[in-house]
Amino acid sequence: GDHGCEYMTGGRAVILGPTGKNFAAGMSGGIAYVLDENYDFYLRLNKELVTMTGVEEKHDIEELKTMIEKHVAATGSPKGARILHDFANYLPYFKKIVPNDYSRMLQEISRFEEKGLPYKEAELEAFYSVQKWENQQDFWITREKTINR
Repeated sequence: GDHGCEYMTGGRAVILGPTGKNFAAGMSGGIAYVLDENYDFYLRLNKELVTMTGVEEKHDIEELKTMIEKHVAATGSPKGARILHDFANYLPYFKKIVPNDYSRMLQEISRFEEKGLPYKEAELEAFYSVQKWENQQDFWITREKTINR
């Protein structure tokens, strides 16, 4: 239907059916995997706060497949079973939807983990790092508006 994943703040979602207009409006967290069999999903995606990519990273592929497997086990979904049976051919039809701010946080967490910090500490440092970056952006936007008056 319309407004899928509207105001989603976390977690994961897999959409195997058709979507309506304004998908991901207000989405600030989490990841949605959307089956786009007609390559027209972008027409219904609210692109203001999110980025759409293919599902290409190994951990994303594994996560998507596992979620579909659990869905089929719980519901007996014929469509889910068809997708699993021919997963490699269906994979290019899936799109990964990630909020831009959430993506920046994930990248920062990963950067701090690579420096050796445990996940919880990396998460906290990433939060402060992103906040600092956003405050700098606000400063330059305010300065530019003042100069251009």
